[in-house]
Amino acid sequence: MKHSKKYQEYRAKIDRLKKYRLDEAVQILKEGHFAKFDESIEVAVRLGVNPKHADQMVRGTVALPNGTGKVVRVAAFAQGDKATEATEAGADVVGSDELADKIKGGWTDFDVAVATPDMMKVVGPLGKVLGPRGLMPNPKTGTVTMDLARAIKELKGGRIEFRVDKQANVAASVGKLSFDGDKIQENVLAFMGAIMRAKPTAAKGAYLLGAAICSSMSPGIKLDHQELVAALKK
Repeated sequence: MKHSKKYQEYRAKIDRLKKYRLDEAVQILKEGHFAKFDESIEVAVRLGVNPKHADQMVRGTVALPNGTGKVVRVAAFAQGDKATEATEAGADVVGSDELADKIKGGWTDFDVAVATPDMMKVVGPLGKVLGPRGLMPNPKTGTVTMDLARAIKELKGGRIEFRVDKQANVAASVGKLSFDGDKIQENVLAFMGAIMRAKPTAAKGAYLLGAAICSSMSPGIKLDHQELVAALKK
């Protein structure tokens, strides 16, 4: 893959073998910024688990203290008073059977879906559409709940979901490059804390094997994951 001159200059300033402290890495990202848009920041973590085993799956949610910087579009499956609650909480679209029919027709113009438990009979048949897109409401991630107001407000305020992939990696967007450096660090540590708390009891040996951070247009920067663990204990 060919990279631009600016990207190559950026990469030349990063020691590919060094593991940087979080504050150092964030400073490099902010100083090296050359794109004309507000880049997203992503953290990727390598875990010592075997995702092929159900008892070693790692997944969960975390409310980032400073949000993601993104506008989150929420679709809510609810009816009656709960539909009113979802609307008042800021859901972008609310419905039941008519919303399901709209999705069956190919509409998926939203980022996350929530539902009350009684609506899962309506949502269930949408699994083939929503599942592959990661949009299926799930009790384990708090998107199937009777407390729709809380769930919607948290999602719009910066709650993210994470899940280990087949290669035992977990990645998530943790903010925007325009955020203050301290706020980026706070979001990263919140995400890392959630990863550590989600450690499966069946996981043996080293759990956190490595971590890296990057922006939309930057090379990856290796993080000193031991320093991250130490920071979480403070």
